[in-house]
Amino acid sequence: MRYTHTTHVSEDVKTTFDWHERKGSFRRLMPPWEAVEEVKADPTLEDGSERVFRFPMGPIKLQWIARHKGYNPPHAFEDDMIKGPFKSWHHVHAFEANDDGTCRVEDTVNFSVPLGGLGMLVAGRSINKRIDRMFTARGNRLSRDIARHKEFKHLERKKILVAGSSGLIGRQIVAFLDTGGHEVWRLVRRTPKEGTQEIQWDPKAGTIDASALEGFDAVIHLGGAGIGDKRWSKKRMELIQTSRSDSTALLATTLANLEKKPEVFLVASAIGYYGNRGEEELTEESAIGEGYLSDTCKAWEAAAQPAKDAGIRTIHSRTAGIVLEATGGGLGKMLLPAKMGAGGPIGRGKQWLSWISMDDEVYAMHHLLMTKECEGAYNLVAPETVRQKTFAKVLGKVLRRPAFIPTPPFGIWILFGKMGVTLTTDSGKVVPSRLLELGYRFEHTTLEPALRDTLGLWR
Repeated sequence: MRYTHTTHVSEDVKTTFDWHERKGSFRRLMPPWEAVEEVKADPTLEDGSERVFRFPMGPIKLQWIARHKGYNPPHAFEDDMIKGPFKSWHHVHAFEANDDGTCRVEDTVNFSVPLGGLGMLVAGRSINKRIDRMFTARGNRLSRDIARHKEFKHLERKKILVAGSSGLIGRQIVAFLDTGGHEVWRLVRRTPKEGTQEIQWDPKAGTIDASALEGFDAVIHLGGAGIGDKRWSKKRMELIQTSRSDSTALLATTLANLEKKPEVFLVASAIGYYGNRGEEELTEESAIGEGYLSDTCKAWEAAAQPAKDAGIRTIHSRTAGIVLEATGGGLGKMLLPAKMGAGGPIGRGKQWLSWISMDDEVYAMHHLLMTKECEGAYNLVAPETVRQKTFAKVLGKVLRRPAFIPTPPFGIWILFGKMGVTLTTDSGKVVPSRLLELGYRFEHTTLEPALRDTLGLWR
């Protein structure tokens, strides 16, 4: 069998080929609905280099070993499947120049499945559909990423340190920045791996090697204990708050005392800052709310004050309650019941729900980092806030499942405790006023196209 796919990008052949040579390209090209784990990756695409990863195939995880050949920069590279689910798989990546100086990427895959004609008869249609979904997602992400990097191509590349790089957002922002040619380092709690760009710290113990932080242009802090991972016991609630405020204070104080301070410090925050506000439209100018989440966000943002006082441009990215990511987060928890037809409104479903696509989360953070005039709080939410029952209805439409069976808040409390009720019934009609004033161009302004992109269900 033969499959071909063409992707048009707004940059030239060399820039597009260079993007593929960056380590982060693998993460960015993976379909957002695939929980792929990278096991090993050689640093180049040169002949003989290999990449090993695991991916889900139904209830099991399969290993795929790809070996590169045909390395001809900036025109082409190839890879063969050495081990994996296919009988054979040969992928040619060709980079062709267009008359206007832009580039098109021609992907050609020749493959065969186990059991030959019988295998194609049994599974051929689903295999072709899965391959087409994968390459459509790859093409979308590639063309978007390159266009976003092109907006700031005139600026020098930055040396960037990221804390919280293993989280859902962290993995994507690290990969995106890497493909843009930035030098990306990770701040990790474990012992750094040999030969990697990692720096160790222990925010719980309050220890960090300040000398290792000298000379970074930007620092991004996304760390903190998961808000929706476990039931909210008193101990868990304390951990959620202190893991954010203490680690932010440690970083802010350390950066403030450096000889070569970073130009910008971007600290994650959340729209929980505004609390449960019913029908009120909320912008960055709105007053702080009441309750546990508001108190947590207040302490979180206040902890960054030493950096601001030291003249470091400090940004608080107040992220939406749901960042659209199929493999985790709020949407990841919704998918199973929604696929079973049990993803209806929670309570009456009238509470406002703010969301943002993963690409817009990443692109907005990048835009704020690269724009020197940006500082203070920014709401990272899509322009279209929807009621929870509308979110459920649209998700059901995309999945082709019914979404009318309501879930009472008491049922949420039984399953998830206070945490579940707060996260699913609080109402926040949040508007990204400052991003819109800045002229940021959203990739996804409305919910249905964003969900279809996230789940690979365009039709």
